[in-house]
Amino acid sequence: MALVDLIMPKLGESIMEATILKWHKKPGDAVKEDETILDIATDKVDSEVPSTTAGVMEEILFNENDVVPIGAVIAKIRIGASSAVTQAQPVPQTTAVQYEEARIVEEVPYQPSQFVVQPSAGIVKNTLKFYSPLVLNIAQQEGIGLAELETIEGTGQDGRVSKKDILTYVAERSSGNYKALNVNKTYTEKENTNNQIAISNGTQVMATGYTGNVEVIEMDRMRKLIAKHMIDSQNTSAHITSFAECDVTTLVLWREKIKKDFEKREGEKITYTPLFIEAIVKSIKKYPLLSSSVDGEKIIIKKDLNIGMATALPNGNLIVPVIKNADQLNIVGLTKQVNSLANAARTGKLKPDDTTGGTFTLTNVGTFGSIMGTPIINQPQVAIMAMGAIKKRPMVIETPQGDSIAIRHMMYISLSYDHRIIDGTLGATFLNAVSKELENFDSSRSI
Repeated sequence: MALVDLIMPKLGESIMEATILKWHKKPGDAVKEDETILDIATDKVDSEVPSTTAGVMEEILFNENDVVPIGAVIAKIRIGASSAVTQAQPVPQTTAVQYEEARIVEEVPYQPSQFVVQPSAGIVKNTLKFYSPLVLNIAQQEGIGLAELETIEGTGQDGRVSKKDILTYVAERSSGNYKALNVNKTYTEKENTNNQIAISNGTQVMATGYTGNVEVIEMDRMRKLIAKHMIDSQNTSAHITSFAECDVTTLVLWREKIKKDFEKREGEKITYTPLFIEAIVKSIKKYPLLSSSVDGEKIIIKKDLNIGMATALPNGNLIVPVIKNADQLNIVGLTKQVNSLANAARTGKLKPDDTTGGTFTLTNVGTFGSIMGTPIINQPQVAIMAMGAIKKRPMVIETPQGDSIAIRHMMYISLSYDHRIIDGTLGATFLNAVSKELENFDSSRSI
């Protein structure tokens, strides 16, 4: 008999952990190779984890709703000669109080600004501590405010306070071995060498109340993860946005001319998105720094041009499937990839690999009627482009015979980029390069 470890799979370069949503097998169940063992969720997509071997489920090491680091052993599968299943030993609890891991999507209500800490102007906050919904839920039940929570030493990744840490603290506080802080009083403490947040005179901890005729809506799990992803991006990159206006009349007329024949021949509807992606990859070829990431003080230029496209889901959330090696596809290939990924996103059939490896992102805000936007960079990328709605407008046309006014199809495009490595000159130059690709579209090209 041999035991094989089932590992939490790597789901993308920026994903460090995943939440277990549901186990499909329990200890003692027979398992087939490639059979779905469990469902997991990340901030990008929900997916299934298949078994890497055939055998019998021997032990499950994590419960549903546990947040598990990538690469961790989550279960053991017995292969070889049949033998009795070894049941997992119960994990000793630090305290008699039992807390169920909270499922973000349903069981943990989102409580905006539940803890408000206002340090004095002289205090420098060197680190922004992150607390999981489970830790905040336990803290709320035990009457632990943020000021007191900040004093707990975390043993998790990057010093995070884990479930074990806060339960140990609760147990010690209950037994009198740990002197609890009174969060309703003021403190005068200096910032120590561990970069803990100093609490100054006048600090208050309070809960937000709601007045008047309001409706409180709980964020679903994906919306909470998107919110965190956006805040993390703002805290990571120095955002700046540049705008350009382009005349896409030739492109619009060409699409109108060929779209029926294209659909009849290829069985696919051609939208503007593959045409935009084509212009973007041609421009990135000229300015490769736009397809890169930052690693400390190093710039990693990505030679594989994988273009992410922000896609709206039926529930209003957004997801970014990725077109791999977009520069190697013609307009037919791009169209089929765009349509396939968009349909998979709307029907919940995206695979983990469909949302990983992006090097540049496009968001078509014009689909919803916006004429322009200032998108937030999709980490760890360094740039994202937004395409506004195409509108007919009277424009001045310059010709050798003189100026004239004509009705043209106009569109605003914008580029948000990381000012740490992309200066305004390069950002504007790339933006104008994309604009020129769209304006100089070849109306005689065939499909």
